[in-house]
Amino acid sequence: MKEKSKRTKFLSEYSYIAVYVIILIVYVITNHGLTMSGFMNIFRHSAVIGIIGFGMGLICLTGDIDLSVGSMLALVSGFSVVIFNMTDNILLTFLFAVGFGAVVWAFLSYDKGLINGMLVGYGKIPAFIATLATMLIYRSFAQYYCQHIDKNLIGGGSSVYRMANANTLYQAMYNMGNGKVLMVPIVGILLIAVTIIFVYLTTETKYGKQIYAVGSNAKAARMTGIDVDKVKVSVFVIAGALVGLASFVWIAMNASADPATTGSSYEMYAIAAVVLGGISMSGGRGKMLGILFGAMSYTVIDKIIVALKMDSLINDAIKGIILIVVIMIQIVSPRIKEKIQKR
Repeated sequence: MKEKSKRTKFLSEYSYIAVYVIILIVYVITNHGLTMSGFMNIFRHSAVIGIIGFGMGLICLTGDIDLSVGSMLALVSGFSVVIFNMTDNILLTFLFAVGFGAVVWAFLSYDKGLINGMLVGYGKIPAFIATLATMLIYRSFAQYYCQHIDKNLIGGGSSVYRMANANTLYQAMYNMGNGKVLMVPIVGILLIAVTIIFVYLTTETKYGKQIYAVGSNAKAARMTGIDVDKVKVSVFVIAGALVGLASFVWIAMNASADPATTGSSYEMYAIAAVVLGGISMSGGRGKMLGILFGAMSYTVIDKIIVALKMDSLINDAIKGIILIVVIMIQIVSPRIKEKIQKR
């Protein structure tokens, strides 16, 4: 009986692995097999969403949400292209992308920020509304500056930010985004490294425990001496830095960024990765490891849709339905557990 209870508890805590395996099996069947190269490409195609997802996961653990990450990806990746074209330096481009992502959130967002601080801090407007506003602002800036910036800095006068292929480090940058080490994509290795860092951060540090405490009960956390506002601001800044890292990965993989389409709907994809990974949208529950499997699950769902040769226009509709179903399961399953325990 105890063994059965342990198995049930394990399946409950790590259900995201089972979900991923089931989705992967469906893909193997619909695709009539899966090569090792195809399997490794799942990591490559999950990298950007996965990295953004870890930032979104931290935010969701505190009981908040960020709708601006997709537009922020467009803004930061576009400006990172400009920096690369100006400097022909990969390290400076990386530092700019991560730093700019964090700074944008530090000064323009949430509780202690300049703009949203007045909305959320004084006006008590929910983060949902504040980040909806910045979602519009970021993409608008990305598009505006692409049209008005020196055309030599965005690669030949197009409406897309393009890395200059005349730069001496262009090929090295592109190889970084598309290369492999022992069959494993470099960006996939980066995603795994980010996973290890954030699993450690949330499970083995005092700060991680504070994040869970704030998400579980902000009032109780404040009474125990936790600076709730500081924790909430910090997760948004970390999320911004991760969007910056994802922006660097994006331009390394694509050598360009389209301000009109880059990151479109990525806020929803990141939320989906978080939800599929088992993190509660109400905050305080879930494991960061689940986000890796959530991001890969969403990537494989994409591949299943392609394998079934379904109309691409219905792609997001299917993803939306899956997201609703998973959230409903999240809401209903605790109630079912309570009823079982009462019996």
